[in-house]
Amino acid sequence: MLIGELSRRSGVSRRSLRYYEQQGLLRSRRTANGWREYDEAAERRARGVAEMLAAGLTLEGVKELEPCLDMDGLAACDDPGLALETYRARLAVVEQRMTALRHHRDELARRVDELSGR
Repeated sequence: MLIGELSRRSGVSRRSLRYYEQQGLLRSRRTANGWREYDEAAERRARGVAEMLAAGLTLEGVKELEPCLDMDGLAACDDPGLALETYRARLAVVEQRMTALRHHRDELARRVDELSGR
């Protein structure tokens, strides 16, 4: 299938598909006229990359779990322990950022209250 069809079927933009390919997460072959052509497995892979990124993984985290992209869900991954470790590490980072953001929010609210005369 060509990139437009893969984009429609996977729900991933053409630009993102090109980026995934540039990062080695998606593969295509070139037709005689230079167009990208993808196999049927590319749809699952593209959707998987997009879902992992949407869940909060970084591109590096997705690359660590790249073998899982061809499986039917994370539980079917050859190394679910690696997936669990990768997600736990990212969750810890997100939780640290949330704590910092709550602190910033509280400090900003305090200053707004102070300046408002409360």
